[in-house]
Amino acid sequence: MKGDLLRVLVEPKNSIVKQYQKLFLLEGVVLEFQDSALQEIVKLAIKKKAGARALRSVMEEHLMDIMYQLPEMEGIERVIITKDTIVKGNDPLYKTIQNRRSA
Repeated sequence: MKGDLLRVLVEPKNSIVKQYQKLFLLEGVVLEFQDSALQEIVKLAIKKKAGARALRSVMEEHLMDIMYQLPEMEGIERVIITKDTIVKGNDPLYKTIQNRRSA
C-alpha cells in the first residue's frame, strides 16, 4: 500500500506533487521534495486511514503556510521539503539566488 500511495503522490500527469510544484512556480519558486519527505507524507496519509484522499490533506497541512509566506520572502529560488519539515514542522530548506551565485 505504501508503494501505491507513493506512486499516486508523484507519478500521474496531474499528481498532487506536480500540482503544488506548479503553484509554487506561480511565485517563481521551484518546489522539491526529498525522498524521505515523500515517504513521511505517505506514512501520515496511511495513519489517517483515508487512502489516497489523505495525501492531499497531508500536503495541505504542511505546505499551505509555506506557500503563503513566499510572497513576503525575497530572492527565494527553490524550496526543498525535508523529512523534518513533515515530521517536526521545521522550515524547509530555502535556496536563494545569492546561494546559487556563491556555489
